[in-house]
Amino acid sequence: MEGAIHNIDLIIIGVYFIAVMLIGLYVARGTKTGEDLFLGGRTFGWGIIGLSLFASNISTTTIIGLSGAAYSSGIVQSVYEWMTGIPLIIAALIFIPLYLRSRITTIPEFLELRFDRRSRKFFSVVTIFTSIVVDTAGGLYAGAIVLKAFFPDLVIWQTTLVLALVAGIYTAFGGLKAVVYTDAIQAIILIFGCSVLAYLMFEKLDFSWENVLAAAPDGHLSIIRPADDRSLPWPGLILAVPILGFWYWTTNQYIVQRILGARDINNARWGVILASFLKIVPLFIMVIPGTMAIGLFPGLDNADQVFPTAVMNILPVGLIGVVLAGLISAIMSSVDSTLNSASTLLVVDFVKTRNPDITDKETVKYGRMTTLILMAVAAIWAPMIENFGGIWAYLQQMFSIIVPPIAVLFLVGVFYKRGNKEGAYATLIWGTIGGIILFVLGQLGYWPLHYVYNVGIMVVISALLFILVSRATPAPSGEQIELYTYKKDLINAGMENVPWYKDYRYQIVLLLVVIGYFTVVFA
Repeated sequence: MEGAIHNIDLIIIGVYFIAVMLIGLYVARGTKTGEDLFLGGRTFGWGIIGLSLFASNISTTTIIGLSGAAYSSGIVQSVYEWMTGIPLIIAALIFIPLYLRSRITTIPEFLELRFDRRSRKFFSVVTIFTSIVVDTAGGLYAGAIVLKAFFPDLVIWQTTLVLALVAGIYTAFGGLKAVVYTDAIQAIILIFGCSVLAYLMFEKLDFSWENVLAAAPDGHLSIIRPADDRSLPWPGLILAVPILGFWYWTTNQYIVQRILGARDINNARWGVILASFLKIVPLFIMVIPGTMAIGLFPGLDNADQVFPTAVMNILPVGLIGVVLAGLISAIMSSVDSTLNSASTLLVVDFVKTRNPDITDKETVKYGRMTTLILMAVAAIWAPMIENFGGIWAYLQQMFSIIVPPIAVLFLVGVFYKRGNKEGAYATLIWGTIGGIILFVLGQLGYWPLHYVYNVGIMVVISALLFILVSRATPAPSGEQIELYTYKKDLINAGMENVPWYKDYRYQIVLLLVVIGYFTVVFA
């Protein structure tokens, strides 16, 4: 790989590091209570929510994984990005009003209100595990891979440790408010840096879409793939993408936490609509550039090196520093979010349920301690991801195990009012065990189906299990049905005296038109 990083680029990166740390520590001065630490005092407006949702999701895992997948197997993996609007629309219509009315701090807390404490504890443990072992560690590993491309002498485990320390310190002391404010800055840097790189790559191809198509193999720019495709077979667009998306954007603590911190229901809804439109952008500045790289850098052995190779060979001095700062931004924005959410779950769902009378000062102390401990665990695990193949494959394999039973409890549990605590707990236990069995059989070569089929199979099994066990056991209480299940007034909540252009329902219609357009174009 040609090119080298210049001192000017190092200065830009250094300035970025210092700025993020100072912002995080400045915000920490106002973090006095548990609600400040975990929900930013419930003061967030729609702009900060939308930018933070975008930045916390667009990690180095996404940039490196998606561009690598676009290079090796096509743009089909990008549907996880630009179809984000579908689960967020469901969240805006139904789950945001349910969550905000409940005044919950954690998503597992909602399961206790709807079912019982067993479901809350189980879901919380699973979420903490995935937040640290999958999300945080995956982000650290991807970040280390990027930096190693620029600095070949770096050692992966040492690099992940340093990255974890930087993000962990300001997260531990500043809490969610530090996370969302730094995320907003990081989102802007990410979009700018990746847009510049995409523009210059397209320039190398004479701004010709025909040149992009000429270099790409047949079907590379289509999201409809054969049923036996190894990346994402077409049934996965129905069986897996909607379910994985729903879990991630509607029930995942590290994503939903900034929504729970909204100042009101309208700002929460506008924030997720903004994030939905922003999530279409990666198709053009991360995914398609991965396809452009086929013509510009043919024959790369490791797909995870596509983005770093493009940066080193395309960008001039100074802009390398900007893009690298954007990549570091991606590391920080994902790591800080997952650390804060995992800490929130540990303190709120375990420490405070055992000791409900602990003071705000003690709550903040526990929150900071757990953040630093979880940071260390993620840094230790991150180098192990190298044994799982591509970053994107690692993430999707892990998600396919835990998502189906959780998605069923929320999607079915909110609409099926007969669903009860026994059905919920049985679904979590046996649905998760079933997912693990299919995963292990697949790794051993005894189960040939792609993981997207496993998601669909386990969703059906989990739904049947939930319904059958619920029907065979006592019905839930009237309060659980009344306050924590679907009602028509949820959709209209907060819309009184709102002008049409601020009505989130009109915004949803526009979003669906845009998503539908790109679905047809890339079918």
